[in-house]
Amino acid sequence: MDTQNTTFRNYLPSTITLIILGWGGLAAIFFFFLPYVWARWGFFVFGIMALTGTAIPIVYFFNQRFPSDPPAESNVIVRQAIWAGVYFATLAWLQLGRLVTLYVVFGLAAGIIAAEYFIRLREKANWKKPATPDDKPS
Repeated sequence: MDTQNTTFRNYLPSTITLIILGWGGLAAIFFFFLPYVWARWGFFVFGIMALTGTAIPIVYFFNQRFPSDPPAESNVIVRQAIWAGVYFATLAWLQLGRLVTLYVVFGLAAGIIAAEYFIRLREKANWKKPATPDDKPS
């Protein structure tokens, strides 16, 4: 199922669920918990959920605006949104310990971009043109 046949309506339930649980969980962590170990892990998990849910519409828009060959399927869109959630949640997590520097920001981004590039390269190598009923076996 490629993005030409997929509308954003297919992503709406997961997007709304992730946004409500993620941002609601972060609000609960900030207002009701002291910054001990489990609250910090909750911050990280809810941060990934919140930022992934927020990133899904943006990633979907970019994949519609700048199509690739082969077209990005729904698993690619969700995976790229998860990458964005993990990236920004990791930066926020590191900021709690005052460990974020410009090198960390760019190094983490470069690592995630390289991982996604190689995953897409592997998918492109395995991609075959879909067969249509008009195709005749040769």
